[in-house]
Amino acid sequence: MVNIKRYFIEKGILKTMIDEYLAANFWRAGYAGVDIIKTPVDTRIIIYADRPALIIGRRGETVKKLQRVFERFFKIKNPQITVTAIENPELNARVMASRIAVALERGIHFRRAAYIALRRIMGAGAIGCEIVISGKLRTERARYEKLTAGKIYKSGEQSLKLVDRAVIHVLLKPGVYGVQVLITRPGMPADYVEIVPPEKLSEEVQPPQSEEIAKAPTGESS
Repeated sequence: MVNIKRYFIEKGILKTMIDEYLAANFWRAGYAGVDIIKTPVDTRIIIYADRPALIIGRRGETVKKLQRVFERFFKIKNPQITVTAIENPELNARVMASRIAVALERGIHFRRAAYIALRRIMGAGAIGCEIVISGKLRTERARYEKLTAGKIYKSGEQSLKLVDRAVIHVLLKPGVYGVQVLITRPGMPADYVEIVPPEKLSEEVQPPQSEEIAKAPTGESS
């Protein structure tokens, strides 16, 4: 039992280390996540990104470098890397946070970049969204700007199942800016309440008559 626990703990730590490494180096490519599948022959590493071409590199040079890094530093034998595009990038917090960070690097005003991202997220069908940009936005004193739309869960079971959260830091001339994105993805929340019309409620409450009662003779005595 101890060996089984140690195996899953080490597996989780390895995935977290790889995830942090890829998030720190490929956030401009819209890195969204990683899956590690171990087979008897090799170890498949599936990387999800908004722009896979930036991770693959010219003629696959970046992927070859990643294979050497995984073998040397993460002790993964024969890693086979696959880079694929993510579905619905507007509903992924990491991707949207990286888009805002890239827009800030290009000199776009922080409020405009946040509003554009907010509209795209809500237009993709999200239940709610919150974007927080912190740093020296307008003065030498650090402050933050928050934009919110829809419903955001901060606690409870729905915050774990429906809310996707990501934080990205970007270095600009005034200093380090922080971008935090929270997205409530489409789904059925635990606090969902449906209001039933009175007509429908009366039909559901009224019990149906059984076949025996319906077929019983009326007005006859035994």
